[in-house]
Amino acid sequence: LEQARADARGKASAVVVKGEHQRAVLMALCSGNGLGEHSSPPAATLHCLVGSVRLWSPEESWTVLAGSLVPIPEARHGVDAVEDSVFLLTV
Repeated sequence: LEQARADARGKASAVVVKGEHQRAVLMALCSGNGLGEHSSPPAATLHCLVGSVRLWSPEESWTVLAGSLVPIPEARHGVDAVEDSVFLLTV
């Protein structure tokens, strides 16, 4: 979170696992910042570690609280920080 707070865009990331078929990225977002609409491969997950985020698609949205692990929809989607948050994306 300290790196995200120091960043003008309010976000920071670090790849923590990079394999031939899988990648895990630790993300930090300051409240009010997010990841715009994008696609991801099937079988992606978001594990919120600190704070809470809103995972959304054009059709619906989900609030993901600290400690929760959710599948990321195959549809285009985005993530917004409801509060300062840290989460692990696995794709």
